[in-house]
Amino acid sequence: MPAPEQGPRAFTAIVNPAAGDSASASSLITLARLLRDAGADVAVEYSRGLGHAHDVARAAAGTGRVVLGVGGDGMVGCVGGALAGLNAGLDAGQGAVLGIVPAGRGNDFARQLGVPSDPAELAKLLLEGEPRAVDAIEANGTPVLGSVYAGVDAVANENANSTRLLRGSAAYYVGALRAIISWRPADYLITVDGESFARQGYTVVAANSGYYGFGKHIAPGARVDDGLLDVVLIRSAPKKLFFAVMRELADGSHVRRPEVEVMRGREVRIELAGPPGRTIPYGADGELPGVLPVTARVLPGALRVLAP
Repeated sequence: MPAPEQGPRAFTAIVNPAAGDSASASSLITLARLLRDAGADVAVEYSRGLGHAHDVARAAAGTGRVVLGVGGDGMVGCVGGALAGLNAGLDAGQGAVLGIVPAGRGNDFARQLGVPSDPAELAKLLLEGEPRAVDAIEANGTPVLGSVYAGVDAVANENANSTRLLRGSAAYYVGALRAIISWRPADYLITVDGESFARQGYTVVAANSGYYGFGKHIAPGARVDDGLLDVVLIRSAPKKLFFAVMRELADGSHVRRPEVEVMRGREVRIELAGPPGRTIPYGADGELPGVLPVTARVLPGALRVLAP
């Protein structure tokens, strides 16, 4: 892969036109102006879908440009996953570089990394910051960034994605409420680094980043550079208690409850162990790639990202 030339960085911004709102578009315009005023070359590509975004990201990175994922966690995960796959096998300090422009509903990976949303602060980071090596996840063969989850949260994700009348946290909240009301406990078989556990519960989350679902701190102990996934299981409990757990997701205090179990490992397989006929979707970075089973494997230091 060609090394970028000395001088101001060159950027290709890949935009999800459906993410965020007019304020987000205004922020992108301001950010691009600040980067160009500093002498940077900024190209803007509007995504026609995640597959198109993946291809554009790889093509831009192949010419040494910093690739900016502009949107929410789905777009950032798609672009970052494309670059993580591209970086496989390269030495540390080499390979494609990702910049994140938080402009979606969740922005959870940006939150974990401390990426600023203010255009002036973000422009300074993108122009002057040093790339930081972080882990990614390979989920059923596809690189993603934040977490892989399977349960009531994936159903809530599905509900939120189908909501057109609500945006932001309201869409997630209503989607979660609908999912919980209709949920019945799932029988999971969870295998962490070869050791299997049979559990019944609401969800299993294999987390690289601590946040998901619009700022919920599902895995407060997760780190993006420790080479491990935090596996958070919310076991069966009365729905009244589960609503209390949901409130505690804001600050991560739910992990102190006996109904919440946390494990760590490099490879996690989540599958259904109950009677045949039931299917449960799994989510990854705000998208729903498929249904269980899913195998999530950490990719240590697979991504270089401009982050504090």
